[in-house]
Amino acid sequence: MATFIEICNTIKIAGVPDEAIRLRLFSFSLAGEAKRWLHSFKGNSLKTWEEVVEKFLKKYFPESKTAEGKATISSFHQFPDESLSEALERFRGLLRRIPTHGFSEPIQLNMFIDGLRPQTKQLLDASPGGKIKLKTPKE
Repeated sequence: MATFIEICNTIKIAGVPDEAIRLRLFSFSLAGEAKRWLHSFKGNSLKTWEEVVEKFLKKYFPESKTAEGKATISSFHQFPDESLSEALERFRGLLRRIPTHGFSEPIQLNMFIDGLRPQTKQLLDASPGGKIKLKTPKE
């Protein structure tokens, strides 16, 4: 969904709200069952972008899927032969797959760091700037 918003934000039409652009373009980001699901709503029954997002997430990210995804994210561990950048990309992929995970950035950072191999944590702690656990997500 973040990529969709990013694409929509590249389009600006004078006098047309961002929400209207998102509502019009959303069906083009879907395929198969998801597209049929969206077209099953009669006329203009989905009037706001928030309503579309809420219904879409409820349909395709039910609580059971969210709970399973949260468990996978929170139990993240770096693989023995995985580099730091590979581990980070894999962790980000887990977060993207469950957009309803609800973990704040500081919590995400702590889960990622806690899942790193001890040698990787030591390398990060030895880098300029000191202990990685004391850094903010932005740092």
